[in-house]
Amino acid sequence: TVTFTIRSGQSTAQVAEELEAAGIIADADKFVEVYTKESKGKYLQPGTYELQQHMSSSSAITTIIEANSNVLYLAIPQGKRVSETIDLIVSGSDGAFTRKQVEDAVSNYTQYGVPSNFPSIEGWLHPGEYRFPKDTDIKKVIQTMVDKTKADLKEAGVSGDQKTFEVLTIASIVELEAQPKDYVAVAGIIENRLNNPDGETSGLIQSDATVTYGLGVRSYHLTEEQKADKSNKYNTYANKGLPKGPIGSPQLASIKAAAAPEKNPYYYWVTVDLDSGETKYSRTYAEHQRYVEEYNQWCSKHPNRCS
Repeated sequence: TVTFTIRSGQSTAQVAEELEAAGIIADADKFVEVYTKESKGKYLQPGTYELQQHMSSSSAITTIIEANSNVLYLAIPQGKRVSETIDLIVSGSDGAFTRKQVEDAVSNYTQYGVPSNFPSIEGWLHPGEYRFPKDTDIKKVIQTMVDKTKADLKEAGVSGDQKTFEVLTIASIVELEAQPKDYVAVAGIIENRLNNPDGETSGLIQSDATVTYGLGVRSYHLTEEQKADKSNKYNTYANKGLPKGPIGSPQLASIKAAAAPEKNPYYYWVTVDLDSGETKYSRTYAEHQRYVEEYNQWCSKHPNRCS
């Protein structure tokens, strides 16, 4: 017997190579060929499996797939909105849940312990990998996700409905506006803006990510008309303070950053290279504009990345 682990994000080819290296199968290329023919739309899900040495490719595939025949596996990436998470739950449930069932389950969000000062369950459906028995009730799935967010808040030392609202909302912005290495700095900049209504940005967070959330789109560019629309309650260019609520479900690192932001003198940030994640900070709008021009120059060379 050989204990074998498939890790999250591995391709079929990578799994096959490791199976061959472990002596479970003889030929990685043959495994991929057989999998393509025999998998019937079933995936090699991440997890730990008890296999044997010198198995045929077909036997190894069958063993791995059948081990998950009674398991509901859900993978929720970081930065997803509720609507996107619902899509992933429905598609990952292999017919166990309809979209209406999931939408109904999240509509009465206070039943899961989400404070009523939140406008919806947005911010609480924690990203990550989940495994449930196939007959698990959808409310159990939702409660498990919410409980993971509660655990993160507790680890970050966050309590109280208002503080929880502030931290989850800021964390969701930080996660979409910055690279992990910049979370605490950007959280500090957002705090500077909120705490200084007469400062450089007049109390405005000015986050593109919040505006696009309110518009129901994903984009790196906004029109001046969209930025001026006060009716969008997630428009942090036109409305001072925090948006109406979180714009995604953050994970622990961004929650910790929002709970304990860096003390810095900055009011602006801009990621000047979307591939490397290089981010520059500034105290004044004039300095910020120079960095924005760097971003624009980068975009002119990578137009497909800035659409």
